[in-house]
Amino acid sequence: MKPIATVIISIYFCLIITEIIWSIAKSKNVYNFKETCSNLFIFIGGRGFKSLTAPLIYVFYGFFQPYALFDIPINAFSFIGSLIIVDFISYWNHRLLHEIKFLWTIHHVHHSSIWMNFTTSFRLNWLGAFISPIFYLPVILLGFPPTPIVISLLLNLAYQFFLHTEIIGQLPLIEGWLNTPSAHRVHHGSNPKYIDKNYGGIFIVWDRLFGTYQPETEKVIYGVTTGFAGHNPFKLLFQPIIKYFQGSFATEATNRQKIFDRN
Repeated sequence: MKPIATVIISIYFCLIITEIIWSIAKSKNVYNFKETCSNLFIFIGGRGFKSLTAPLIYVFYGFFQPYALFDIPINAFSFIGSLIIVDFISYWNHRLLHEIKFLWTIHHVHHSSIWMNFTTSFRLNWLGAFISPIFYLPVILLGFPPTPIVISLLLNLAYQFFLHTEIIGQLPLIEGWLNTPSAHRVHHGSNPKYIDKNYGGIFIVWDRLFGTYQPETEKVIYGVTTGFAGHNPFKLLFQPIIKYFQGSFATEATNRQKIFDRN
């Protein structure tokens, strides 16, 4: 897995450099130096956490594997099946990260940036590595082996890197079916009509099925409704959690309702 990860990360950074060149050539305000440094720091720290949690995930899934309903072999069909099921669960995982107050404190860092670029995809809370695997336990209990599940999770996450950009406009043939940069820009918007929309990972069809799909129809205002959160990576990662236990953390849903009440 390490050589594959190295190749993927190399592609990421080549695209980041390309995007920076594009933003300069087109005079696009999509990068901020301090913000980028913070995102890279969070990414490096996250890689460290994943190196610790990856073996634990296999142990965790392996513990429950004997209780599976079926014994599904590792083949092309199990990989395709796990990819679809993992993406379906990813939709609900992502949605609950927004709708459950404590989980939002963990996911908050990903939405707190007021810029949209490839490095925004790096803003993932380190504690998420301990929580997300729990959501995918039902796939193990169905009988899927851990390997295709982990690979499906990695592919899902890798795909979403390419969604964090303004380089690509709307893609008419696949909008509303596959997740696209346009659909994901909406997801990062703090505009009232964009909040809590487009949770899909690879497939956006889940949003269409469950009533959370919103196409990009107006300029996106990035960030959270509570305002700019700064550049300190430790505050970005942990301040919402601290505020939660102090009883002073507001969810996006609470702020959204205030916006609607004013309107």
